[in-house]
Amino acid sequence: MRTTDTTPQGPRLALPEGLAAIATRPGDDGYERVRHTYTRHGSPGAVLSVRTPQDIVAALTHARDMRAPLTVRSGGHGISGRSTNHGGIVVDLSRLNAVEVLDARSGLVRVEAGARWGDVAASLAPHGLALSSGDTGDVGVGGLATAGGIGLLARLHGLTIDHMRAAELVLADGSRVRTDADHDPDLFWAVRGAGANFGVATAFEFHAEPLGDVVAAITVFDAGDPAAFLIRWGAAVEAAPRTVTSFLTLVGGRGSEPVAQAMTVHAGTDTEAVREALAPVLSAGPVLRNHAFATPYHRLLPATHAVQQAQQPLAVSRSGLLEHITEPAARAIAALLGAGRAPMVQLRSVGGAVNDTPSTAMAYAHRTQNFSLMAATLPALRENLDRQWERLHPHLKGLYLSFETGTGRRRLRDAFPGAVLDRLMILKSRYDPDHVFDSNFALPSEG
Repeated sequence: MRTTDTTPQGPRLALPEGLAAIATRPGDDGYERVRHTYTRHGSPGAVLSVRTPQDIVAALTHARDMRAPLTVRSGGHGISGRSTNHGGIVVDLSRLNAVEVLDARSGLVRVEAGARWGDVAASLAPHGLALSSGDTGDVGVGGLATAGGIGLLARLHGLTIDHMRAAELVLADGSRVRTDADHDPDLFWAVRGAGANFGVATAFEFHAEPLGDVVAAITVFDAGDPAAFLIRWGAAVEAAPRTVTSFLTLVGGRGSEPVAQAMTVHAGTDTEAVREALAPVLSAGPVLRNHAFATPYHRLLPATHAVQQAQQPLAVSRSGLLEHITEPAARAIAALLGAGRAPMVQLRSVGGAVNDTPSTAMAYAHRTQNFSLMAATLPALRENLDRQWERLHPHLKGLYLSFETGTGRRRLRDAFPGAVLDRLMILKSRYDPDHVFDSNFALPSEG
């Protein structure tokens, strides 16, 4: 499904010779291929296909001199839609896409920020390695790796950022740094959860995990009583072994009963273990269809490199985290589907290994929750969704910013609870005092 693009192209930005050579501007061949994201139309004055960190330094310098809006893009698939703009500069990292296995025995890998996660998975597979990284192969590495990464192996392997060992960035002043637990540890803490506020990440080192084939079950349930179904599904997922991660999508609307589809992944292919682990999840409700198959993990998230053309019309989304799917929470979630308030609701299981990491280890501090919730709707239905979301909000504990399109201090406090936001504000003042990187959930400075 694709929305109609009525966004005018806008003026071309003037650029110095070095940047003009890597730019695509309004009126250029190829501009329509680079101006939009998965959920939003854009009309940037220039999209810069950077090839080196030096290109990024030049782009930052010019954006500051011109006082032009600045946006950084790794893949353009982000649900929050913040990788394009109107009239400004987009720093496109897609040419920085190398994937290198540094040490197959220990699982140490280096991944550039413009790579797609599907390509990362395919590159690691011959070495028997994997990184849990979402459920869509066209997502870019940089956006996900600086926000969290709730993937199809989350309950077994944790978040993507839990496996980060180092990050390479270009800071607002043009300096290049490599940060890890021993070098600029405060910055390394901030990058893992709030990285978009601190610089342009160009590459990361991760510790990948050994992984053989997995079993994936795609199950369509009758969710005619969505609240009761959600309670059963949630309880089954929490009780499942860590080898099981399940993502559940519910769709509904006027004149139709809700239908739920689960993508449930079990790490390993032993028949008896698979049957025992998946049976409770698959019995959460009446099954309309089920297809289970063994597969290499990387085939679950192929990278198609499709052009982003705002093809996803559900461009307004709200995000929250739940410790458990209680009866009141389930009723509130079910109400989102009523009367078309949210045509789509998705729950992703976390918990398990995600909650093994201490809440103070990095800027992403949510380590007691078992589910991530997202509701998405059309822009015209934003107010309906927001009214119902306010009723749901008391049942939530935090949010995952990558699935949120709203802004404001309350959302920042939900994303970065307690002292986390206070510490991030201090670090923002240190590393980005002029607020160069404010296009993606901007942090206020201290004071």
